[in-house]
Amino acid sequence: MLETATALLLAHAATDFLFKTNGLPASRPPAATLILHAVIVLVASQAAIGRVDAWEPLAIAAASLAINTVTAFAMPARLWAFLLDQAAHVATLLAVAFLSPGLFAGGLWAGLDGLPAVMALGAGGIIATAAGGQAVALLVDPWDKSMLPEGLPNGGRLIGLLERSIIYLLIIVGQPAGIGFLIAAKSVLRFETASKDQRAGEYVIVGTLASFGWAMVAGWATLALVSHLPPIGILPQSP
Repeated sequence: MLETATALLLAHAATDFLFKTNGLPASRPPAATLILHAVIVLVASQAAIGRVDAWEPLAIAAASLAINTVTAFAMPARLWAFLLDQAAHVATLLAVAFLSPGLFAGGLWAGLDGLPAVMALGAGGIIATAAGGQAVALLVDPWDKSMLPEGLPNGGRLIGLLERSIIYLLIIVGQPAGIGFLIAAKSVLRFETASKDQRAGEYVIVGTLASFGWAMVAGWATLALVSHLPPIGILPQSP
């Protein structure tokens, strides 16, 4: 069951955050775009489990179409709506894995013992970085950004992506203490902004803490998942 759930989680993370076609949850995409996204979900799910003869990927695609339609047309662009949307998708994957626990074992990749752990690392990385970017953006979206000093186009987004990537890697390789140095470095670099304008400083602090926290939770959750999958021999052993 866990291998099936992990493979489907990777397919979901890739389609929602790497190959997405509908942007943020409330971007009101047209019906054709939603259907295209569902087709991508179907293909990605089939590729992840290594099977085209199973009905489960079709059920996942249909559920994804329904969830995304409700999210796009009936829910606001807020963090809670984003989290609820993702919870619905994950619940669908878990239900399929529970009902068809041997789905992955009956596919093309069944003989690759370390592949589920690699898939877990990939899914965790996407969730930590790309999904984290959407979550943080939705968290700070209600606030006025005109108070922030002019910077590079998309500079803040790229910084957030890089810091979440570093945090995720530090946790995966068993060196979470390095996160403290990253916090110190960013504090020094952002000190001038925070000291000159309290509102801008608080905006930066909230965004930074949310970004760091998201990546840390994603990293530790990934390690917990990997610990229950066949080992791949490249990660530190859990004590």
